[in-house]
Amino acid sequence: MPAMAASAKREVLAATPIFAALSREELAALAALAVERRVRRDAAVVRRGDQDASLMVLVTGRLRAGSVSADGREVTLGVMEAGAVLGEIALLDGRPRSLDVTAMTDATLLLVERRDFLPFLSARPDLMLRLMGLLCDRLRRASKAFEDVALAPLSARLARLLLDLADEHGAPAPDGVRIKLRVSQRDMSAQVAATRERVNKQLRQWHEAGVLGEQDGDLVVRRPAELRALLAQGA
Repeated sequence: MPAMAASAKREVLAATPIFAALSREELAALAALAVERRVRRDAAVVRRGDQDASLMVLVTGRLRAGSVSADGREVTLGVMEAGAVLGEIALLDGRPRSLDVTAMTDATLLLVERRDFLPFLSARPDLMLRLMGLLCDRLRRASKAFEDVALAPLSARLARLLLDLADEHGAPAPDGVRIKLRVSQRDMSAQVAATRERVNKQLRQWHEAGVLGEQDGDLVVRRPAELRALLAQGA
């Protein structure tokens, strides 16, 4: 596969919310700093503790961000698709990476090294504010996830995950919202901090009750109101 042209890099950056407000000249300057990187499915994109501090934009593919404990237990904190920006924490503080990021599919990324991006950022206060907004959004999500694990029952945690997936990756279906992102029960169990067996049991109950369905292998949320009601109960 040929390397990305400068114009293609510029278009990718322009489609990313954090960079969309940059001028054509600024996008061209940023694209000139960006280096293309390709990774295979299941390969590590970033490992916790890595000293690399580049900013990355996901061009194609899907990534999983999470952590693995010393005994091998995995917690998935998020799934990223094309247009996602990652690496902003290490970029700003220059410290080692805080999470593991793995490719769920073959993926292409654009990388901008910290030494190149910081001067670009410091000259553009509006971009700095948008980057801060991205960090705040992720902090809020992380805080809510930890709160759910500590306080909410599994049904509420799993309901929130399904509703978030439907919101971010959903498409209208005749009988509800079709989640156009294949997430295994193993991934779900990692994201809601429960065993795969418990997640399987809860999903099966919702299928039998008609809350969930299936279309060509994709999950369909048929009765989202019942899932939202669980969130209120778990609050």
